[in-house]
Amino acid sequence: MTTTLAPYAVEAFNVSADSENKIHDDAVASRFGFAGALVPGTAVFGYMAHQPVARWGRDWLARGTADCRFGHPVYHGATTVVRADSVDDTLALQVHSQGRLCATGSAALPAAQTPPSVDSFKLSTPPAQRPAANPTSLAEGLVLCTLSEATTREQASRWLADLRETDPLYESEQLMHPATLLRLCNAVLVQNVLLGPWIHTGSRIRNFHPMPVGASLSARAVVLRNHEHKGHLIVDLDVLVVIDDKTVAARIEHSAIYLPRQVREAQQA
Repeated sequence: MTTTLAPYAVEAFNVSADSENKIHDDAVASRFGFAGALVPGTAVFGYMAHQPVARWGRDWLARGTADCRFGHPVYHGATTVVRADSVDDTLALQVHSQGRLCATGSAALPAAQTPPSVDSFKLSTPPAQRPAANPTSLAEGLVLCTLSEATTREQASRWLADLRETDPLYESEQLMHPATLLRLCNAVLVQNVLLGPWIHTGSRIRNFHPMPVGASLSARAVVLRNHEHKGHLIVDLDVLVVIDDKTVAARIEHSAIYLPRQVREAQQA
């Protein structure tokens, strides 16, 4: 049986306009053939996450799953609509903006599983001098980690405002939004290698514990794959997000084009 949830509409906001990644800058993005700066995938996933939280509430933050794939850009200021169809206790998700299907994914609420141990992911320290992102600095099997970051109420409230999130759950229970997970996955790349313009292409998430506001969050990761596709260099990471160095929040497979074809061609020229 298929049930359609009420569509969720949001005015997209470029939360990364001031970031090091200039794909979120109008001038740079236009050189890649885009109409303007890309709203980051972390924010688009944030819009998508509204639907499973509306469907399952805190339970989804504690043990739910999701995946997201970004096919076309979402632009700042554009009305963006997340559609969700419930099929056999799984939500099929679609993100539409400016008449285009921009992202797809799904979410579910499976039975609880025992999380991997924190120690099963090795710990390392980000380098003081980041090497350029390439097949060597992101070699398969390489261990990457982030610095621990204490979350604050101000930070949590600002992130909810930036995402235009309307669900009262996060404020009432003082929880970080799940888009924080993918921000930490991006931080694994940013803190360990020096990147030019790059693009987050998708993620698969398994939640194990909600992230309380005030907790210290970090990410431990290993490079799963480093490969080329259509001239792009792509890295896939296996990431463990950890609360206060002891509790697993989620495990994520995170994919990004770390060296776009256009940048490689310019370098070679």
